[in-house]
Order: sequence, then C-alpha cells, then structure tokens
Amino acid sequence: VQLQASGGGLVQAGGSLRLSCAASGRTFSGYALGWFRQAPGKEREFVAAISRSGGTTAYADSVKGRFTVSRDIAKTNLQMNSLKPEDTAVYYCAADPDRVYGSKYYSDYDYWGQGTLVTVSS
Repeated sequence: VQLQASGGGLVQAGGSLRLSCAASGRTFSGYALGWFRQAPGKEREFVAAISRSGGTTAYADSVKGRFTVSRDIAKTNLQMNSLKPEDTAVYYCAADPDRVYGSKYYSDYDYWGQGTLVTVSS
C-alpha cells in the first residue's frame, strides 16, 4: 500500500493547516490510521490515530484540543488549528492492517507516506 500525504506548508503561529493522506490504488477499508511527526534532530513522535471505523480517536497531549483526525474510505485528514512553532516538523501518515484501533507506536504501522513538511513561524 502506497500512501500519499499532502497539505503541508508555511503558516504563522495561530494559523491552521489541513493535511490529507490517500492510499494509491486502493481504499483505507480495514486499516487503522495514524499520524506521526518528526522535527529536526528529534525522534518520530505520535500525533493522532483513528480506528478502522473512525469512531475512536487518540491524540498526543501536545496537540489535544487543537488537532482533529478524521477519515473516510479513501483518505484521512488531520486538521491542525492554533498552530505553534513547536509543531514544525515533517508529518507522516501511516496505516496498520492488523489492529482495530490506531496505535501510538510507530513500529505497529506497516505502511507509511512520504511525509509533508509543516513549518510554523513565530
């Protein structure tokens, strides 16, 4: 499964961006989905996850209340509001065919997008 993330860019602090991720040539049916990010010099960290049905979501404490993950059969979106400079990172979408609920651990995901850069200026 090939994933394609899009929607990154440069935004001022307090602004919003919407990231999207689609699967090439197939749907996301049967996959739990996750979003991770990696800032320069730091390890990849969990951002948000959504279950196969879309009924259960999970967020990192650092983004809770500001980010919203959603999905349909063809894509997953990450709506990012009230962005902060510390949100600057490359954002990755990921798909897990084995679990019902999205995991917080990047090693649980089998498929990854190429990443999209989000830069938040102060």
